Amino acid sequence: MRSLLCCLFYLFLVGTKRSEAPDPNLPFMLYLDQNELVCIKWGFDELHENITILLVVNTTGWVGLGFSPNGGMQGSDIIMGGVRSDGSYFKDYYATGNSMPLEDTHQSYTLLDATESDGQTKLRFKRSIISCDTQDFSITAQSIKVIYAYGTTDSISYHQGLRGTKDVNLLNFRRRASLNSDKYLSATMDKVPVPVLETYYHCRIMKLPALNTKHHIYLIKPVIEHPDIVHHQLLYRCPAFVTEPYDGDCSKSKIGAACFYVVAAWAVGGEDFELAENMGIPVGGETRDVFYRLEIHYNNVKTDTIDSSGMRLYYHPLSSGVQQYDVGILATGLIPGFSLPYKIPPKVERFRTFGLCNTSQMFELLDTQPDLNVFAVALHTHYAGREIKVGHFRNGKMTEFMAMDKNYNFELQQAFNLGSVKTIKKGDEILVECVYSTANRTKVTKQGLGSYDEMCLAFLFYYPAIEISSCLSHPNTNNPLISESNWMFEGNPTLTQDDINKYETLLMTVPQFQQSLNANFNVSFNEDGKIRTMREIAPVTCDPPPNASSRPATSWILNTAGMILLLLWTVIM
Repeated sequence: MRSLLCCLFYLFLVGTKRSEAPDPNLPFMLYLDQNELVCIKWGFDELHENITILLVVNTTGWVGLGFSPNGGMQGSDIIMGGVRSDGSYFKDYYATGNSMPLEDTHQSYTLLDATESDGQTKLRFKRSIISCDTQDFSITAQSIKVIYAYGTTDSISYHQGLRGTKDVNLLNFRRRASLNSDKYLSATMDKVPVPVLETYYHCRIMKLPALNTKHHIYLIKPVIEHPDIVHHQLLYRCPAFVTEPYDGDCSKSKIGAACFYVVAAWAVGGEDFELAENMGIPVGGETRDVFYRLEIHYNNVKTDTIDSSGMRLYYHPLSSGVQQYDVGILATGLIPGFSLPYKIPPKVERFRTFGLCNTSQMFELLDTQPDLNVFAVALHTHYAGREIKVGHFRNGKMTEFMAMDKNYNFELQQAFNLGSVKTIKKGDEILVECVYSTANRTKVTKQGLGSYDEMCLAFLFYYPAIEISSCLSHPNTNNPLISESNWMFEGNPTLTQDDINKYETLLMTVPQFQQSLNANFNVSFNEDGKIRTMREIAPVTCDPPPNASSRPATSWILNTAGMILLLLWTVIM
């Protein structure tokens, strides 16, 4: 049974007539679980710096909602409450570990109302967006990890598995009201025998069903048969010279190595990814047979498995008379699997790597050079990754952080919408910085394709689409200065923080080999890239901003007229 209130809101948006109007103060809605038993609606008042949330759960017991630094309990800011026969109960808590949260010294949340009916518990509450309470979690214009849990009685105790986590950008949320088409293209493996290997890449090169005219893919839905062994998957469009299918080990397909124009991506913890109404990934209308390469990285350490994972690509025809934007996905960061060795020392709490995209070099492969409008990002490292930041530089100076995750969690890799659209102009530079921890490793960690190797990538979702697949770099680790540091990886030396800092600095200051690749597998490169200094992240301030309009998001606490404008916006976007 779905959360009834959320269903009413959903039906209103798709045009079903109801006697009950939606709450104009809570225009956003999202289910937090796959069974649609836990729902939140919310809105925020930028002027007064408050956010209001309605939590609806299909239970007559206690319910809880929180904000977590990494998707787990420790460090989380949590509310729990419910409705008993003698009235409601509600408190602000914080978690110090996987145990009963502690009551917050300062109760920063205000309960507005609490009801229980038709098997559902509903809590409406508000709080400040930015909190000065050290036991609370400040909400920013970046995606944050929302956690929930609930029980079947009003005695707050262990949730018995009734819990979950979801990445949500509360201040800049875009979601479709409904599927406007049930048509989809299926790109899946066909009963692949996955061997027992820590790292196995399987590739299937195939044609998708032909569409006579151009359509837009607006929803990417992963199909994961065995989530315990599927590490990540990518769907690439192949250049025109790829004309034959293939199904097998990726390393044995020479022609498949030319297919690198990203159409869709998924990694562990990822869910459906939806695009706004006025944009989509172009497909169909080609004058030739187009082949695609589905690549899945398996990490199977248990038993031989037959797998048919992949993804469904929901599409619709372009709307006449409405501006439609073609979406592209640009891979930035460190070149993965490069021939130059890149070693990360063991037993290190914090180690940084850098990948550079100089768009001047990238645009050399194009006849036209439009501004690129980045609206979403997917970040990717392997198990040692702890932080990822994407910096935007213009005229040699950093202008902004395009994206960041200071609490990167390999188990929760979801593409997320940015707080505002970021415009990349020719000559701009994109710098991807990744932070790793190898404190529990005794051997060197390589940069490469293996499950326990490392990567540092940021996939930028942008419009209008151009025929560029990647813009990446790699430090010239054959530089004599780097060679002098090889002692760090011989034997079992004890490294000081000064040793680590010097090695990091060397990797930053040696010339960077830059490579850009277009959809036809043409390459532009140079060997003189320069890593610029990324500024420190400004701490969250408790002082209200001098001008509320300077915030990167727009207020969504609306009156009735505002709700009408929202619906118009939903149609045109």
